[in-house]
Amino acid sequence: MQIAAVPGEPAPEVRKRPKDRKAQLALAAAELFCDRGYHGVSLDEIATAVGISGPAIYRHFPNKYAMLVFATRKLTDNVLAATELADLDELLQALARLAVQGRKVAGLYQWEWRYLDAEHRDEFRGDLEILVRRLAVPLLALRPSMSENDAEALVRAVLSVFGSLGTHRAAIAKGRGEAALHRMAWAVLREEPPTPAPVPAGGMEEQTLRVGARREILLAEAIKLFHRYGYHAVGVEEIGRAAGINASSVYRYFPGKADLLAAAFYRASERVAEATAVALTGAQSDEDALRRMAQSYVDLTFERSALVSVYLAENNNLPEADRHELRKVQRLHVEEWVRLLVRLRPELPVAEARVLVHAALNVVTDLSRWVRFDRRTGMDKHLVRLALSVLKA
Repeated sequence: MQIAAVPGEPAPEVRKRPKDRKAQLALAAAELFCDRGYHGVSLDEIATAVGISGPAIYRHFPNKYAMLVFATRKLTDNVLAATELADLDELLQALARLAVQGRKVAGLYQWEWRYLDAEHRDEFRGDLEILVRRLAVPLLALRPSMSENDAEALVRAVLSVFGSLGTHRAAIAKGRGEAALHRMAWAVLREEPPTPAPVPAGGMEEQTLRVGARREILLAEAIKLFHRYGYHAVGVEEIGRAAGINASSVYRYFPGKADLLAAAFYRASERVAEATAVALTGAQSDEDALRRMAQSYVDLTFERSALVSVYLAENNNLPEADRHELRKVQRLHVEEWVRLLVRLRPELPVAEARVLVHAALNVVTDLSRWVRFDRRTGMDKHLVRLALSVLKA
């Protein structure tokens, strides 16, 4: 229907729907998913971010899940399109640019992709494997004595460096951010690879609690389930069943599921604080203190991998008061690393030091999700060296 002009008055402006509305919606959705978690965002909020009504979204997407699929594909398409390069240094520069430009949506790579169905998770992993091979091939040409598994292990560590920029909000100028990521990537690629070694018979398993106070058993089982399936996919009934009690009995110890999650976060923050205090006690120098901090973080991450994973992935699902309090605790932990690093490298701007610290921590926690930890394989020493090489980049 065409709106008729009133005689003597200018014709009314006809608003046209942008051609890239679908892409705009997907970008807004991705940023909100990464900021507040996939389950914490509504379609109306996505529509408001783009300046349209909620029902207008259905012209482009049938539901919120379709937006997650589209946004994840867009992320991998952009990365693959930008990395059709043969030169390794050019590849690293391209990824550094993308990491800075797409910082607000990097959480799709870090965590939010786990909400995809099996079919789309496989698609995402397939695209990631293509990217890994694109970096591994020129790396093998540069270091021909290295095995394919070794090269891919280092490449995954490099991708963790680039992905780390989306795990925090520390401010850094675009140029400095790209340069820092580029340096850290090369520092990782020059290291010995953290290749998973065969675990001897009777290898170490993550410590779990099966005896003791019922509250502790409930917390231990909730952490394992949140880690395996994600907070929103787990019900109080399942937690109770895993702990050997019925759902109604769970509420004798915790008012609700969110309180279980908050308890897991406070437990994780206590473990991090304890590990930091132990590492700093008796350190002979700042350099020794930083090495001990890296060792303690590697130990904690692998010995309590489920707890640390929940601590990093489920922040958006905490009650607001707990979320603000625990973010302060997390920042204080990072600042302890930053303080040591700047004392060792006084030429390094504090803002840049924060980016290096977050990258080093992210390399350790990312790798903990795909390698099995056992001291007898020397994996802890490999990861400490990787973390320190990032901090020295």
